Amino acid sequence: MKKALACLIFLSLSFSAVSQNLDIDILKNINLNRNENLDPTFEFISNSVTPISIGAPVMILAVGFIKKDKDLKNQGLFIAETIVTSTLITTILKRTVNRDRPFITYPFIDNVIYVDSPSFPSGHTSAAFATATSLSLAYPKWYVIAPSFAWASAVGYSRMDLGVHYPSDVLVGALVGTGSAYLCYFVNKKLFHKELNRRRK
Repeated sequence: MKKALACLIFLSLSFSAVSQNLDIDILKNINLNRNENLDPTFEFISNSVTPISIGAPVMILAVGFIKKDKDLKNQGLFIAETIVTSTLITTILKRTVNRDRPFITYPFIDNVIYVDSPSFPSGHTSAAFATATSLSLAYPKWYVIAPSFAWASAVGYSRMDLGVHYPSDVLVGALVGTGSAYLCYFVNKKLFHKELNRRRK
């Protein structure tokens, strides 16, 4: 786990340095050419991350306890574990890379909102993709997968539109969130099979 995290930090630093010019070029096109009438909409989408990411596992867990449904409780726990894992990895990367927000480095970027935490990676995008991927793994139906990833993608775009993240922040945030979901999924699956085999003996 430590080696994997060290590798991720190294790749993140390298990616961030190499892509700086491309990053700011893409961000300029998105941020400076945006439809300002949509700023409140994108701000709303960004602000939806916390209530949805926390609300989804809490609601599933609550229904699971009310119905005494073990599968629902396990699904709720899995989604919660994914979000915690994603948040932990994102926090470590933010503190390690310590990248300034684009509007600080490039004053011509029009930040609609102000944030003073490090930029890389995007915590909102990470949480959104962690939620979307874990929901899709727990409930692999098109009517769960399609809206979940549409919402997560809109969150990522909103962070650039609002001028608070580079494209690479958003891309790595999406990878962290998605990767956290798959990591927790496979760990839970392995533990579940071990528990099942133990009970059979």
